Amino acid sequence: MIDQNTVQEILETAKIEDVVGDFVSLKRRGVNLIGLCPFHHEKTPSFTVSPAKNICKCFGCGKGGTPVGFLMEHENFTFPEALRYLAGKYGITIKEKELTVEERMEKQTQESLYLVNQYAMEFYEKQLFETSTGKSVGLSYFKERGFREATIKKFNLGFAPNAKDALTSNAVQNKYSIDLMRQLGLTTKYDSDFFRDRVMFTIHNLSGKPIAFAGRTLRKEKKIPKYINSPETEIYVKNKVLYGIYFAKQPIRKVDECILVEGYTDVISLHQSGIENVVASSGTSLTTGQIQLIKRYTPNIKILYDGDAAGIKAAVRGLDLVLEQDMNVKVVMLPDGEDPDSYVQSVGTTKFKEYINEQAQDFIFFKTNLLIEEAANDPIKKTLLIKDIVASIAKIPDPIKRSLYIKQCADLMQLEEGILTQEINKVLASTLTRSKLKRDRQLPQEKPASPLRVVKEEEKSATSTDEFQEKDIVRLIVTGGEAIFDEEENMSVAEFVVSSIQDVIDDFDNPFYQSVVKEALDLLLQGQALSNSFFLHHSNPKISQLAINLTSSPFEYSPGWEERDIFLRTQKMPDLNFTEDSIQGIKRFKLRKVIRMCTSNQQRIQQEKDGEKQMMLLQVQQKLIKMRNDLAKELNTVVLR
Repeated sequence: MIDQNTVQEILETAKIEDVVGDFVSLKRRGVNLIGLCPFHHEKTPSFTVSPAKNICKCFGCGKGGTPVGFLMEHENFTFPEALRYLAGKYGITIKEKELTVEERMEKQTQESLYLVNQYAMEFYEKQLFETSTGKSVGLSYFKERGFREATIKKFNLGFAPNAKDALTSNAVQNKYSIDLMRQLGLTTKYDSDFFRDRVMFTIHNLSGKPIAFAGRTLRKEKKIPKYINSPETEIYVKNKVLYGIYFAKQPIRKVDECILVEGYTDVISLHQSGIENVVASSGTSLTTGQIQLIKRYTPNIKILYDGDAAGIKAAVRGLDLVLEQDMNVKVVMLPDGEDPDSYVQSVGTTKFKEYINEQAQDFIFFKTNLLIEEAANDPIKKTLLIKDIVASIAKIPDPIKRSLYIKQCADLMQLEEGILTQEINKVLASTLTRSKLKRDRQLPQEKPASPLRVVKEEEKSATSTDEFQEKDIVRLIVTGGEAIFDEEENMSVAEFVVSSIQDVIDDFDNPFYQSVVKEALDLLLQGQALSNSFFLHHSNPKISQLAINLTSSPFEYSPGWEERDIFLRTQKMPDLNFTEDSIQGIKRFKLRKVIRMCTSNQQRIQQEKDGEKQMMLLQVQQKLIKMRNDLAKELNTVVLR
């Protein structure tokens, strides 16, 4: 584990403009830099880099972060991987911290699994290129498929010889653990090789490490399975992996579209032809994990299927999952008898691209036309068709997109739009009911609420929440917490703000903002300073994202101000005037709380039947009104009575 002092040195050294500049073309605009967002497709730059704040943010899609956060999002690095990348970039020597026994064992096991797979991959590659059987059988097969040697090496293709324990005995001789070989599925419980007499496909993770293998037999016997795969392990979870994603992740982002095919050879062939934004589901129906993996790079999927009956059925199987994730799905049916591999080699890259762009159909319309053709004039089949389409459209979370599909599908099915809308609303209502029942079953049973709690809840619902003011309090702590509020008292802005509201922290409406303020209070009590960097690099991604949003602004001062030496003379510039900002923020916050107390107390006065208690409440109301009016006057705010 990287030593904490080294982590801090890396975080303090890394400059956002240097890091982002390695991946994005940036131009200066005032005090900031701007460029096209690497996280979504755009024509007008909205991706802003702020050297002064050492953060970046896209005001189009909302993504951004610190140098470490940017690398984790853009390169899919883990936190340690991003730190090591930056250490290498800035020449920082990494000092490792002593791990606990449990941490060391877990880390060693995972690293060992990668190392064993790396050894197996190199063994299979060596068999392919350096043995007579590998060359005559495996290499010949790949070259017959049209794969060039550079492509074969790029994808780490190989050959498993037809020997009982060629890999196993070789690995054991080289001091690799046979237990790990068994765990990875490379060796059977009888200590023989699992993959034998097969051409081998290496499956990589997002970082390019080998995590599993697929072996294809070249024999014709029907009893032998065409493909066999590694079992799931600590480093390989099949439903969260896509073949080729390591090579495709950047091309997918670049063209803002992912092409999904079925087989390994389809991916390899298309990559070799220059179509690199392609991955494979490895012959299985898409899973939620795989869809979410694609969504990290693009919301657009184009699925290519063989032009036969099996391909058509496969095209509509399981795609409702993609719609649920709010993805834009198109389907392309290839000509009869063709798959992506054969077709691209038959017509070439240019014509292949033209074909899939021209033939791509929106999935909903593709499915509708397909079912209409099947239903023909059969009213029963047509009823089932409508229910099927309704179920798919209801999966789409975006109501605007849903309404467009309803309109166009109603036209295709020669159906009144209102009927389709009504049926979809029934499905949505049923789904909401099931979700609520599921949540209710999962929630712990609470004791009946006390009368006092009921009154409090009614009072709270009777007034608007203070979330805006609470967020402003959090903004002061996050963006200017370490700034000096009072030099004589050596008090920071965070200390002033938190101490001023300490007695009402438990009354926050928003639990998330409340948790941030409570954490700030705990740290201040421990004598720790609260810097903007602390929140930007927070271990809780929700807090770090909040810090980025609060620290970033789409607005900046005109360069002409600085050029003509125009600055505020009576106070600091607004984004540096934390003292006045804090005072005003606290007053606004207190005014909201006092107004709510007035409203709540007034309700109690009206409900109270005891004359003596009512007089006491009236006296409290007078004091509250005075506090409210004094604060309003200081803020130059009009309070409606």
